[in-house]
Amino acid sequence: MAPLRIGIVYDLLGRAPRASGEPPDAEAEYEPEATVCVLEDALEHLGHRPVRLGSPHDLLAQLGKGELPALDAALNIAEGFGSRNREAWAPVLLEMAQVPCLGSDALTLSVTLDKLWATALVAATAVPVPRQACVGSAVEAESMSLPDDFPLFVKPRWEGTAKGIRPSSRVVDRSTLRGEVARITRDYRQPALIESFLAGPEFTVTVVGNDSPRVLPVLQRALDAATRIGLHAVEAQAPPGTHFEAILPGRLDAVLESRLGELAVRAYRALACRDFARADFRLDAAGVPHFLEMNPLPTFAPDGTFGILAELEGRPLRELLAEVFAAGLTRLGLS
Repeated sequence: MAPLRIGIVYDLLGRAPRASGEPPDAEAEYEPEATVCVLEDALEHLGHRPVRLGSPHDLLAQLGKGELPALDAALNIAEGFGSRNREAWAPVLLEMAQVPCLGSDALTLSVTLDKLWATALVAATAVPVPRQACVGSAVEAESMSLPDDFPLFVKPRWEGTAKGIRPSSRVVDRSTLRGEVARITRDYRQPALIESFLAGPEFTVTVVGNDSPRVLPVLQRALDAATRIGLHAVEAQAPPGTHFEAILPGRLDAVLESRLGELAVRAYRALACRDFARADFRLDAAGVPHFLEMNPLPTFAPDGTFGILAELEGRPLRELLAEVFAAGLTRLGLS
């Protein structure tokens, strides 16, 4: 089989236009160039030719000028900015250009980014989710009916990579609730999602494949001992020198891992994910896993989840990703 030309669409750190008043974590989902190199390495490992296309705006410019290179397929990891449809920009443009795309389609990317819609769809398949409420202002939060007793957790309705989350996201009374809702709606220009706070351990589950999705080893995430919020979230925007005590409060036995895998596949199917995605879960006080979110654009960075999984399997990251991408190309009828 002749090598395929596979375009890569991506957003690099420090390259996107910045708007005034943006929060400090506006680029949290963007990737270093090392991630693009990892993708190129994996595609070359399959014998194909990666073609860098740049950001969705670069892709749009190429299409507008009729300068898009000939491609057999594309791989999108671009997050976009400013809109709850931002992750769908590149897949829509590629669809219009009739270029088949690895990974989930535009509709799935938009729905999964909106955590309120995503949890509603997943809950309909009998997967437990936290109790939730959505508000558009601190005034609404003043008199609203709460989803549960305090403590509660406040986050942006449509963001990823822990954007908008900091130690104060765990609120303990109406006053702190109002403050966090005001911060989210002001800084992120979107509604605030209020959830019951689940104090148990947090796990992330990577699912790959299509007709028979496969669950990769489940990973437990470290928590901050003081707030019980994911350490990766509170560390991201903390001032230099801030100390957090990391804890791993959970015990991942075979029964729990099997249950998490079952729920992750159910959520993966409910949201029509394709080829690869990562589901996050949190346990409640009784040890029941609750679905938090699905990320169909997981990071492929060397130090990210796939990098850790490759290390656990004792093989290079490019081999694991090549296997995942090969299955996607089979779905597209290109292998």
